[in-house]
Amino acid sequence: MPCHVDRNGIQPTRIGRIPDHLASIMQLSINVQRQTVAAAVTGKREHIYHAAMLDPHTAAELSLDEIWSLVDRLIEAHGNWLPAYR
Repeated sequence: MPCHVDRNGIQPTRIGRIPDHLASIMQLSINVQRQTVAAAVTGKREHIYHAAMLDPHTAAELSLDEIWSLVDRLIEAHGNWLPAYR
């Protein structure tokens, strides 16, 4: 939700109904974010794979095997900053 922030605090800004075509595009990103949150909450690595596979750019550039390999390499490289995934 867009907000206006000033000395009075945070005020939500009503924008009305989002057109279907824009809501559909937004939903793509939301689905990736939901999977990422699910990975953080559950500790299940499979949700990270799902998030990467759902990302439109990643899916357009890499095969499923390449996405799995990329996720594994990223977790290995940055694992000390991440929770332990099983």
